[in-house]
Amino acid sequence: MTEVLRLGILAHLGDESAELFVADTRHLSRWALTVDGVGLTRLGSSAVFTPSLRRGVDPPYTVSRTQTVTGTGLTERLIVRSHSDRPVCVAVEYAVAADFADQFEVRSGRVPVERPVAAKVAPGVLLLRYTRKDFQRETTVRTPPEAEIEPDRIRLVLPVAPHGTASADFEVVVRDPVPDPPRIGIADLDALLLPMPEGYVVAAGSPWFLTLFGRDSLLTALFLTASGRPDHRWLAATTLRVLAARQGRVVDPARLEEPGKILHEVRAGELSHFGDVPFGRYYGSVDATPLFLVLLAQLGDDDLARELEPAARAAVDWMFAFGGLDRTGYLVYRTDGPGLVHQCWKDSARGICFRSGEAATGELAVCEVQGYAWAALRGTAELAERVWADAGLADRLRTAADALGARFLRDFWLPDEEFVALARTTDGRVVDALSSNPGHLLWIGLLSGERARRVGQRLAGPEFFTGWGIRTLAAGQPAYHPVSYHNGSVWPHDTAIAVAGLARIGLAEEARRVADGLREVARYTAGRLPEVLTGFSRAEEPEPVPYPHSCSPQAWAAAAPLLIAAALESGT
Repeated sequence: MTEVLRLGILAHLGDESAELFVADTRHLSRWALTVDGVGLTRLGSSAVFTPSLRRGVDPPYTVSRTQTVTGTGLTERLIVRSHSDRPVCVAVEYAVAADFADQFEVRSGRVPVERPVAAKVAPGVLLLRYTRKDFQRETTVRTPPEAEIEPDRIRLVLPVAPHGTASADFEVVVRDPVPDPPRIGIADLDALLLPMPEGYVVAAGSPWFLTLFGRDSLLTALFLTASGRPDHRWLAATTLRVLAARQGRVVDPARLEEPGKILHEVRAGELSHFGDVPFGRYYGSVDATPLFLVLLAQLGDDDLARELEPAARAAVDWMFAFGGLDRTGYLVYRTDGPGLVHQCWKDSARGICFRSGEAATGELAVCEVQGYAWAALRGTAELAERVWADAGLADRLRTAADALGARFLRDFWLPDEEFVALARTTDGRVVDALSSNPGHLLWIGLLSGERARRVGQRLAGPEFFTGWGIRTLAAGQPAYHPVSYHNGSVWPHDTAIAVAGLARIGLAEEARRVADGLREVARYTAGRLPEVLTGFSRAEEPEPVPYPHSCSPQAWAAAAPLLIAAALESGT
């Protein structure tokens, strides 16, 4: 089944049926075509179909079927071509259903709750509507006026002249038209663009993350900014404005909102709307707030920095007052809150673990998050001095950054391994798994000198580097699993960050070798880097092995080549 995206609308298009999703709701759960009471057989990869007939019987007609995802829904055009010397009448019938299932139900694999769907029929129109209190969703199907319409099917008879053609157009509308967006110029990112009141941002990925995610949007914008292309800068500015408009304002433990905190994700489905899941506007991300500040500083737009000064100051205040810097010396999160267990990029339930495989729990400081916090403090200090004329804030933030850097090197360095610990608990336990996360520290600049070289050489060595990319967890540890989401798989964006870090510290040969591995992956995936692939090495498998539930396209994977290219070109 083919997936097609357009401005936040996802369609699963197949020969037997199609599905249509928008804003976390399935607006079309069945769209199945039969002609003269039989199914159709596709001729190869073309858009031409024939009635399903037994071998040796010449089809009396063929059907061309063109489906297009638009900014409002789905259109379908049928063209029937007669190959008979007599007039024929072809009966076209669609079985139609809209179950309005929430994407969290669909994603779980369980049968969605049956919802009462009201149907309204008028000439040329079928309206399907679901209402639960103040939550209402509609799907409108527009047909030729002569079609016979029932709540679950549409039937149309097309008369076709001898060796002639007849056509019919259908449209499934799920939302009002939106303006055409600006283009990024990268097909996968253009496909993931989402309209927001402040402008367009990129969704995190398809199919399950087709919405605004703070961390994903910020990292994608950082990768694009690294390219240095002026036509990419608008996305970074819009991303910052969109996230500032949704910055935390109050303390709300149910969704982990706190004043100044940058959100993790926004969901619009029924379960989120009624609080059955906490993701309607969810703030369970410890790293989105420092990444917001890093992007604002790296963008170098003084006018935008003035515009977003209140949001930036609030973000800094959150890091100290709520994020843990004042209390623990680190940015921390708890694993027992609502929603996600972990609030860093490795956010699966066992994504942060000890070398033994034991899950890390309690209040955690994850290593790369401290690098983001260090860079955020330094970058915001420059803005405070240069743009906001606040020397006192600049001094305070530089002092805090220096203290954080020194504290981190003392607490996170594993001398026996000559590597960085994955995390620490605030009660003093060292989460000692050897992970890819220190590659982020090389990229962001917190590690330097001989320690950085030791980390970089190990990341580029056989424990981590599979020949395709860098494993999220080094092989040989009890916790390692090549087909796990975060404990041994390879994420192209994570590998790209490591490449940028290797280049930054002068390990140019290692950076190029790892980058070449990702380039080889793209050869096997039609040029599109996946969200994640398994951690099998080239010695184990001659081709990169896909991860079974990888999103495609996915935003930071699509932007990763730009970060790599910029890093290899500059060597910094």
